[in-house]
Amino acid sequence: MSAAETSATRSRGLAVKRVYAPAAAGDGLRVLVDRLWPRGISKDEARVDLWLKAIAPSDTLRRRVHDGKLSWSGFAAAYGRELAQEPAKSATAELRELFRRQRVTLLYGSRDEINNNAVALKRWLGRSGGPRRHAAHNSR
Repeated sequence: MSAAETSATRSRGLAVKRVYAPAAAGDGLRVLVDRLWPRGISKDEARVDLWLKAIAPSDTLRRRVHDGKLSWSGFAAAYGRELAQEPAKSATAELRELFRRQRVTLLYGSRDEINNNAVALKRWLGRSGGPRRHAAHNSR
């Protein structure tokens, strides 16, 4: 593998970051994966390159988890089912295409850095043929 290919491989991948954290050059393409725009941050400050509303959990699912009516594991399972159906299914295909070509950072607004939809999305992508598996499959 050439030095250029090694550098390109290192620069690809999928990261998760709170939208309120400062943007960094290493973020690559910054993709907001929340249905609602995060409070208190302007579009200029957020430096969002793409807002994939369709990939966000449904309002019903989001409300159930915020109201405490659904556990985190229940949320992750229900969100996974939503991701496998339209319109989220098309949005995940678009996202996969993006991280085949470049580094992508999933942005979220939640204060919880461990249990949020971006983390759940990244895990789901990893289990369902995310960036590494998908890229390796297409390089054959």
